[in-house]
Amino acid sequence: MNTVFISRVWAGFVTVTALSTVLAACSGGGSNAAQNAASGAPAGPAAKTIGVSIQDLEAQFYQQMEAGMQAEAKKYNYRVIFADANRDSAKQQSQVEDFISKKVDAIVLTPYDSQAIGSAIVEANNAHIPVFTADIANASKQGKVVAHVASNNVQGGEMAASLMCKAVGGSGNIAILDEPEVTSVQDRVKGFKMGIAQKCPAVKIVATADSGGTRDKANSDMSDILQAHKDLKGVFGINDDTALGAVTAIRAAGATNVAVVGYDATPEARTAIKNGQMYGDAIQHPDKIGVLTIDAIHDYFTGKKVPARIDVAVGTFTKANAGK
Repeated sequence: MNTVFISRVWAGFVTVTALSTVLAACSGGGSNAAQNAASGAPAGPAAKTIGVSIQDLEAQFYQQMEAGMQAEAKKYNYRVIFADANRDSAKQQSQVEDFISKKVDAIVLTPYDSQAIGSAIVEANNAHIPVFTADIANASKQGKVVAHVASNNVQGGEMAASLMCKAVGGSGNIAILDEPEVTSVQDRVKGFKMGIAQKCPAVKIVATADSGGTRDKANSDMSDILQAHKDLKGVFGINDDTALGAVTAIRAAGATNVAVVGYDATPEARTAIKNGQMYGDAIQHPDKIGVLTIDAIHDYFTGKKVPARIDVAVGTFTKANAGK
């Protein structure tokens, strides 16, 4: 009997000890969770997944926008899947279909082709996945977008015009390196032309080229424009790649009196402005566009009313800003 009694007591001791160990482990886990929360690290699996198709992730502008999205998504414990459309409309359509198959909770698009993107948006709508656009809007009549987050590009174009008026002294012939199929660029050029007409009507736009937003094409187009217009005093590039392509062509031609105004104020462009190769830029805030896009999605997820359009203010960057 004594042996049986001792065995039972020992078994009870082991059970209590084991239970204490489990409770201690649970208590330690709670402490770690608190530490994670205090440090801002996501606790547990992602609450929502967002698919983002960006038209060109090699562009510095979109890399900054991606960083803004990533940082803000971390605050809400959202997982973001980025896909690079590589300036290919068919590829972007396929990426949307892939997001749908993965059952993401929201889709963000910066369309490569503002017209063609409509059919992809319709597919997402049919799958009951909310769609948001950033930087470039859906210009087609197809599909429903919850909200569009972008710079006020008409305002930005007007600011670029003000810079150009100063750069050329209020008169002379200038050119535009355009990308007319993109809605944001249409607004930039609209604002630029309005600004030139209002602020320096003696400045004449004598040439416009569709440079596709790329540096190589802008370089080639600028070379042709310089040959056709020997008296050219300035050029407006609708983004920094076109502006920097123009800089290369101007230097190769030995044209020292052609002012270049760009758009975006990427780090490379800021350096060119600081070195006097460009006069200035309308400056966007792509990181802020990324942050506000994620904020709009979060508001939608939590049942808040989201504005159909969210504007981000635009400024200017010149050599005077370079040292700040």
